[in-house]
Amino acid sequence: MVASTESQRPDDGRWSDKLLPLLGITLVTGGLILLGWFAYLWFTPGEAPYQYQLIKEGEAKQFPELELEHWPDLTISKYEIRTTGIDKPLAQAYFGRRGQGHPVMLNWSNHTAEALIGLDRKPSELTTLAEVIGKHATPESVILAWWDTSRQIQLLTGRNTLFKTPLYEPLIVPSLWQENQKAILNYEQQMVTEKASETEREQFKQFSEALLLPPEEGVKRLRALVKPEQEALLVIHVTDLYKIGLMYPEKFGVAYKNFPMTGNIHGMINHMKVQLKEHGYTTYTPQSITDNDIRVFFLTDEKSTQTLLAHMLPFTGRDPPTELKVAQLVYQQGGYWVYKLP
Repeated sequence: MVASTESQRPDDGRWSDKLLPLLGITLVTGGLILLGWFAYLWFTPGEAPYQYQLIKEGEAKQFPELELEHWPDLTISKYEIRTTGIDKPLAQAYFGRRGQGHPVMLNWSNHTAEALIGLDRKPSELTTLAEVIGKHATPESVILAWWDTSRQIQLLTGRNTLFKTPLYEPLIVPSLWQENQKAILNYEQQMVTEKASETEREQFKQFSEALLLPPEEGVKRLRALVKPEQEALLVIHVTDLYKIGLMYPEKFGVAYKNFPMTGNIHGMINHMKVQLKEHGYTTYTPQSITDNDIRVFFLTDEKSTQTLLAHMLPFTGRDPPTELKVAQLVYQQGGYWVYKLP
């Protein structure tokens, strides 16, 4: 038995020599397959947790709620935003396009308690703003505004805007969907079929950072984004407060709360003062969303009130925008404030 066992050892060694490399190859191959699967899941966005459902499409006159009668050449698409398991739509969105051009979101109406994708604005404010810019801004002027406002202005006026493509900065999603941001971004980009260049992204970064600087320095940074000989107009909307707070939470503190519109103005002001006291906020400014609702934006710390953006909007207890020295206020309509940069 002993001799027989010894005679088999060379064969066992050869088998182990073959088995170990084979096992290693199998493990490596399995590891590569597993890594490949994780890479696929990481770089391939899943499905967005909501869908755009086309409800109606046609000429601008078929959508009187948008007040676009002066733009008869636009094609408007109305969508409901829906999610599985909920009967009612989460929001409504209106996109406009001219000819075969890319669609531009012109209006967003949110039906949920949390902000989603867009922030509500009155359609009449946008159309009035567009008419004013169309009349008074020269074709050589450059208009600086948040990327979504810029696209709306360009579509309705044909004027030159610094930002022309959707940047999705910030991507506004409810806390419940934070883990779905990649899928949501991919889905939103499919809706408009446009992607921004790195140059435009860098310019927008400089634009947004300038709004956080002290007024004089911020205006200089903004002016540097266009050619010295070009007239530059800056369009600010009160909802930019929330957007810049999402992008730079460590630099700009902002909160908001919706209130029903009532005939008791003093009572509403008291509610806002209660919010200031309870949360330690420093100041506030209201936004009219509809004829029945207002949204109030609160700045949460003193540092935020010293920024260019805060100085360009009317906050209670602060100097009004009309007293701003570093830029000239040329127009105001609803939540929009338009400045000429020196």
